[in-house]
Amino acid sequence: MQRKAELPPVLAGPILRRISTERLTVWLAVRAPARVQLELFPDGGEPSTHLLEPGSETIGLVTAGERLHYLLIDLVLDDPLPTDRWVSYRISLELEDDPAAGWQDQSVWAPDICYPGHDLPAFQVINRITSLLHGSCRKPHASARDGMAAADAHLAGCLKDEEGKTWPSLLMLSGDQVYVDDVAGPMLQAISHLTERLGLPDERLNGLDEGQPDTGRALNDEGGYLYRRDDLLPRIDQNATVFDVLFGGTSKPVFTSQHARNHLITLAEMLAIYLLVWSPATWTDMPTFEPPAGLSDDDLEMYRKEKEVLAAFVEDLPACRRVLAHLPVAMIFDDHDVTDDWNLSLAWEQSAYGHPLARRVIGNALLAYGINQGWGNRPEVFREHLEAPLRAAFEAPGSDRHDEAIEAFLGFECWDFQWQTEPPLIVLDTRTRRWRSERNSHYPSGLLDWEAATDLQGHLTGKDAVLLVSAAPIFGVKLIETVQRFFTLIGKPLMVDAEYWMAHPGTAEAILNVFRHRNTPRHFVILSGDVHYSFVYDVELRGRHPGLDGSTEGGPEIWQICSSGIKNTWPEKLIKVLDHGNRWAFSPRSPLNWFTKRRGMRVIPRKPVGTPHGQRILNASGIGLVELDETGAPKSICQITADGPVVPFERREREARLD
Repeated sequence: MQRKAELPPVLAGPILRRISTERLTVWLAVRAPARVQLELFPDGGEPSTHLLEPGSETIGLVTAGERLHYLLIDLVLDDPLPTDRWVSYRISLELEDDPAAGWQDQSVWAPDICYPGHDLPAFQVINRITSLLHGSCRKPHASARDGMAAADAHLAGCLKDEEGKTWPSLLMLSGDQVYVDDVAGPMLQAISHLTERLGLPDERLNGLDEGQPDTGRALNDEGGYLYRRDDLLPRIDQNATVFDVLFGGTSKPVFTSQHARNHLITLAEMLAIYLLVWSPATWTDMPTFEPPAGLSDDDLEMYRKEKEVLAAFVEDLPACRRVLAHLPVAMIFDDHDVTDDWNLSLAWEQSAYGHPLARRVIGNALLAYGINQGWGNRPEVFREHLEAPLRAAFEAPGSDRHDEAIEAFLGFECWDFQWQTEPPLIVLDTRTRRWRSERNSHYPSGLLDWEAATDLQGHLTGKDAVLLVSAAPIFGVKLIETVQRFFTLIGKPLMVDAEYWMAHPGTAEAILNVFRHRNTPRHFVILSGDVHYSFVYDVELRGRHPGLDGSTEGGPEIWQICSSGIKNTWPEKLIKVLDHGNRWAFSPRSPLNWFTKRRGMRVIPRKPVGTPHGQRILNASGIGLVELDETGAPKSICQITADGPVVPFERREREARLD
């Protein structure tokens, strides 16, 4: 085991979370409990210094292990911060395990966190959102470059006052910030090493067969079960319907990712991966790993490719850390933050939650999401409902208290959240508040149940414009959804990603009624991810769309904007076939639209500029950039690709009419 002195003071962070003129929220992971000194330097205003004691109302402290502690600064300010001006900040720590070092600020533990020409990180409290970044699906061992590096380059350009660049108001991460179900072999080795280095407690596992490793430590002693973890994961009986008998085998894993051979299992592993994907700090002094003996030739070749790609990912981590330290970051889970196809159907839930190991794995991922992502979205709600059970789980992994904490997290219904920006940011939970199919337990559940849809309508009343975040696109690529529907009808929804808004009649009707409601906002900007390609649709209610004079009477105006992935893509040949097929089968003038739930709407795909004729889908890793006018309507929609080019999405009315 490595000596604790080799770990840097800050393992990940600072990550800016919810920020307003009156309140500031910042997340950090540190190696020891620490007193914190936060200094704020508003441009043109008076600086202020705040001395924060860990465990007080202004800074939460949660201990996960001997050398892993989480801090959440949630500071209510006596003197409001100015809007639309820079606020530089300095965070200094006095660590309990090294008091002789005194106060250590970012220049010590994050020397690469500032942009060139700046001595401190900084942020802005924006009076009205005019620009934002958004994205999803960041898989470290995907072959494309990390889109967070593209975001970093964009911010650097903004600071240089490059023409046409406006500092973004926030960064919205709409799901799959981590892939706990799809982990590279070398990454799993790094995770195993880091859990020991952090002194994270061992965890006893239930539901394994005799002779299999039944603790986290035993799992590590077996070499982490590299590329063999699917042998540990539970299998379920799928003979419930005739279709299952005809088209499926007698069993398949609960954990349905095609790449689940390195699925994370223990709570310690789930915590470690966040540190490794958000910061370069824990890669310091990481040993050089070699493939374990006994790998097949195919697995050995995969390991070597993953190691090469992962090395490039680690090189870009300083860029990721800079972005997270300069923009308020909102986050919501999608399936890979927990496991592929999480809560896909009632049958899935019954099988997964009825098995002790499956329930533990899912629960561990949700606990890790809570402390790393959910905490900063709604600190006051997390503190009241989840902080106590989370502490209990961290104190005794594998115990009854751990299982009770999982019970509390699985039953929690407030993962969705709103930020009181202008326009307001409304982020949906499309994973845990689902509308289960009443026709067949194997059919996909609706992404939002009736009660949640009713709550959403209440949140929208009286607003002129909203930024609505749904992990999965509300208006997706119809041909791909038709393929998903086909596999659902033959009883094989798990063979494809069968989760989309229109798959469940109740949910489809509920969300469409939200848009039809007389008191609905005039402008809906829907931000989505999930699908590993990017596209933009302008959506109009038939007979109520804007007139040629530009008037918007009758509204609403809807823009479905999908940016995916930050570091993930589709197979190029397959996406081209589906893109062109969708263009001809479901163009705005196609009669096939009348056989879909969109028949009361006109969906107009935008053109990614610079792509071949007929292309409407952009298959490139990167980060989405949306710029808004004073009414909350988009005036520019782009994808900043990880390879460099910025691709605008343009509405070309003549082409749309010809489609």
